Amino acid sequence: MKIVIAGAGAMGSRFAIKLKRGGNDVTLIDGWPAHIEAIRTNGLQANLDGEEITESFPIYPQSEVTADTPADLIIVFTKAMQLDQMMQDIASLIGDQTRVLCLLNGIGHEDTIEKYVATDKIFLGNTLWTADLIGPGQVRLFGEGSVELQNIGEGKEAAAKELAEVLTASGLNASYSENIRYSIYRKACVNGTLNGLCSILDVNIAQFGNTATARQMVQTIVGEFAAVAAHESVELDVPEVVAHIEKTYDPAGIGLHYPSMYQDLINNHRKTEIDYINGAISRKGRKYNVPTPYCDFLTQLIHAKEDVLEAK
Repeated sequence: MKIVIAGAGAMGSRFAIKLKRGGNDVTLIDGWPAHIEAIRTNGLQANLDGEEITESFPIYPQSEVTADTPADLIIVFTKAMQLDQMMQDIASLIGDQTRVLCLLNGIGHEDTIEKYVATDKIFLGNTLWTADLIGPGQVRLFGEGSVELQNIGEGKEAAAKELAEVLTASGLNASYSENIRYSIYRKACVNGTLNGLCSILDVNIAQFGNTATARQMVQTIVGEFAAVAAHESVELDVPEVVAHIEKTYDPAGIGLHYPSMYQDLINNHRKTEIDYINGAISRKGRKYNVPTPYCDFLTQLIHAKEDVLEAK
């Protein structure tokens, strides 16, 4: 299958390596010049569960994308605030048969993609794989993960299941979901707690979990997500979601991992996706008249940290 990874950061790199090793024709599209040059010169270098590997890929700046043959599948891994521009830039890769799978963190990305792709070709997903971007052209990949996905167009269940089979054949442990919006909200709770709080506190997941106030902060933030989700017919089980988040604290699992927002903001001084995670809950809270003080404040704190670090 001809697959394009739109956004070749840490997670995009993980999927690219898996899919190429699964026998697919994989092309990378990205907007970071140093990253593009490093991959072109040295290949994509990865520490894969302790093994140093290098994989070569064709990679192109998103501003220079042209294609004679559309992709069979585009997997979108940009940052949320870069999604609209990416979709504009890769228009030549989108044909009548091209399917787009969105695996971004956050909520509501299908509204942007629908401006460029027919609804029956759009698939929403949620992934529990992890990855670290060490520097241009270098990633660290460890642990196991999974993918859930679902069609948003009516009657496209078979197509969604086919995509899940393609990903699973490359070792990505994908499955079809009957309720992906629940899974997306549940994952957003993980990001809405660990990403922002680890970034502000300058800690990894295990260190955050060891703080005396971790449980109270997590319970409060998840409660705000659940109150907003209920207005969109998504019923989150708050105790279950809190327990799910607390399992990530284990150092033998992903506890030593620094969340993607930490990597962007603290390590690389790049702007974050906070407006599409906690900020999205704040906006929806105002829309539904639901108080979201923790999400409001955490969004403000992250933006303040961006200013302090002069994030770009």
